[in-house]
Amino acid sequence: MAIPTTRTKERAKIIIHPEKCTGCGLCVRTCKDFSLKIKNHKVVLSDSPIFGCFGCGQCMAICPQQAIEIEGRTLSPNNIFDLPKAECAADYNQLLSLYQRRRSVRNFADREVEPELIRKILKAAQCAPMGLPPSDVNVLILDSKAKTHAFANDFCDYLESMKWLVSDWFLALMRPFWGRSNNEIFRDFVKPVFQSYIEQKNKGINIVNYDAPLAMYFYGSPYSDPADPIVAATAAMYACESLGLGTCMLGVVHPLIQNGPQAKKFREKHNIKYKSKEGLFVVFGYPLAKYNKGIERTFASVSTWE
Repeated sequence: MAIPTTRTKERAKIIIHPEKCTGCGLCVRTCKDFSLKIKNHKVVLSDSPIFGCFGCGQCMAICPQQAIEIEGRTLSPNNIFDLPKAECAADYNQLLSLYQRRRSVRNFADREVEPELIRKILKAAQCAPMGLPPSDVNVLILDSKAKTHAFANDFCDYLESMKWLVSDWFLALMRPFWGRSNNEIFRDFVKPVFQSYIEQKNKGINIVNYDAPLAMYFYGSPYSDPADPIVAATAAMYACESLGLGTCMLGVVHPLIQNGPQAKKFREKHNIKYKSKEGLFVVFGYPLAKYNKGIERTFASVSTWE
């Protein structure tokens, strides 16, 4: 059996070049599907894999003799590249500085984000770790202020048609079924969001995505690991910080366009291919203001199990 995704439902093919193999066993130890084994001092295919090759490429990347190639599940030997030298990598302090400098920016200069920077953002986000290859993350790009503004207007019109979702009668009806926390979130967060988005839109003010010059929606598919779009979006945000751009996550849009016939119409209109367990909108642009201070954050708890 092969692990299904929207992109492929077949196993990848493992190609072994025995004349190059030295029997070091690195590939066997790295393959957690147990697709490989050592026999007579050479790597061979195992007869008891868990799923069959799902195309992680680890064996191909770790082999010092290039004795293994993977074909299929969107992967091929052409996808292998030499890792950057260790001295080119950021050290911890540099990485921490990058993380600390990132702020949520909601005010952007009236300046477009250059296409080359968009390509760099996507290239960095493609390096994000994923649950199962090949990546089932999809990206919708709104690459101008006009597009983000139009999207925001459409979203507000969509919310207008869905106001029953935050009506007093519906919240009272659902309270026994979805519990205290969901009731509080809908009453004290989602309902005010509906009201403020629509009211401000009617005044010509966009607080959905702040008329950012660039927005990206990272979302998955019915098959994807729910974490994958969030991880990719996070990688994109830190890439933007390194490029001099400000970013802000928009948590409201995704959950409200997943369920029901109206949500389906909205997705289809905006070329969103799938409903997705998790997803994240991120807006990008050149910050209008300069921040001189950061804000230290904390976790709700940190504990160890003994």
